[in-house]
Amino acid sequence: MFDVLIIGGGVSGMSCALVLGSAKNKKFASDKKIGIFSHQKASSLQDALFNNAYGIPAGKLGSELLSESIEHLNQTYPHITQIQNEKALRIEGEINNFTVVTNKNSYKTKAIVIGIGSANTFDIEGLMQFVEPHKKALPEKQRIQLKNDDHKVTEGIYVIGTLAGWRSQLAIAAGSGAAVATDILTLWNGGTQTHAHDSIR
Repeated sequence: MFDVLIIGGGVSGMSCALVLGSAKNKKFASDKKIGIFSHQKASSLQDALFNNAYGIPAGKLGSELLSESIEHLNQTYPHITQIQNEKALRIEGEINNFTVVTNKNSYKTKAIVIGIGSANTFDIEGLMQFVEPHKKALPEKQRIQLKNDDHKVTEGIYVIGTLAGWRSQLAIAAGSGAAVATDILTLWNGGTQTHAHDSIR
């Protein structure tokens, strides 16, 4: 049983995983089991070039960021389970007792974070009733989002990045993933507001 499973290994999903992973020394997070489906083939980063993203050197390729983020997560927070080469097909159950069915396996989890982009090819069974037109994309692009209230789709299910209705900018997607990570950390901390910072002090 995972405490949280993140579906999507792009900007928002990896950002969420990194923030959750960085809280490993906090008492309320030390025993939590975190997983991420780090499938990246469909990520819009595959063709991206970055000259305007904070903290990223000009000329950086999105494809490089994808591979580097997997290695970063693996090296820095190895306690997070990375599930590769699997695609989520169906979600069943309710908060604290979800089942995520993939093309190869099924997994139990208490909470789910969805961050797989806003393409209209979205087809995860069990979430289709939440699909609506993207409110911040050009209509001709036929992008979609999941209905949500401050990233929450329904109890125990969160959506992040462009699929949450945000514009397609790296900094926005990364911030969305980090925001949901701190929401989850706050829940784990009994409702007391929290975040995860490192310091040189």
